[in-house]
Amino acid sequence: MKYLAIATFAAGLALASAADAAVFIVDAKANSSSGGVGASSIALIAGQNFTVSVDSGDLWNAGALPRWSNADGLTGPLLATGSDDSGQAAGTLIGADFGVWSQNGLDAAYGTLVGELGGVFKVLGTSFAGPAWGTGTLNLYYWDSNSFDNTEFISADISSAVPEPVTWAMMIVGFGLAGSALRSRGRGLMHASA
Repeated sequence: MKYLAIATFAAGLALASAADAAVFIVDAKANSSSGGVGASSIALIAGQNFTVSVDSGDLWNAGALPRWSNADGLTGPLLATGSDDSGQAAGTLIGADFGVWSQNGLDAAYGTLVGELGGVFKVLGTSFAGPAWGTGTLNLYYWDSNSFDNTEFISADISSAVPEPVTWAMMIVGFGLAGSALRSRGRGLMHASA
């Protein structure tokens, strides 16, 4: 019984530490904060930890040069590599600082990857790790004031590490079996010493 308890508890822990992960495509036009709809991603519960990761070389665009950026937005000079999404020759200025756009209670750089939960918007950028600020589906946006000439998309890798109900059940059963085994062992020791 002791080994069954240990095995059940260990299986529960292994499942609890496994992360739910998926890649979501966020389109600069279709998922624009102005004129688009958020790209639905994962369901989160307030306080649940999650991460967002976007390759810093993955670019999207808000129109004519120099309006290319990664998920951190149009925050400064960005030069083409010659093999990036812009299609421009290496060394061409493709991105620049365009300031911030204020919308829905958030001030963020144009072209930033932004997440929305329960009507509250937060910057995610190329790298985010922290707790969910609300409960619901995390919607992803390209932050801007005009989606008319936006092009391209980025791929956001999102993961969360919260156990599912089945995992919790396995852990509880494991605790119960371990407790039962300890009680049985304790009774056996009391009878042996009497």
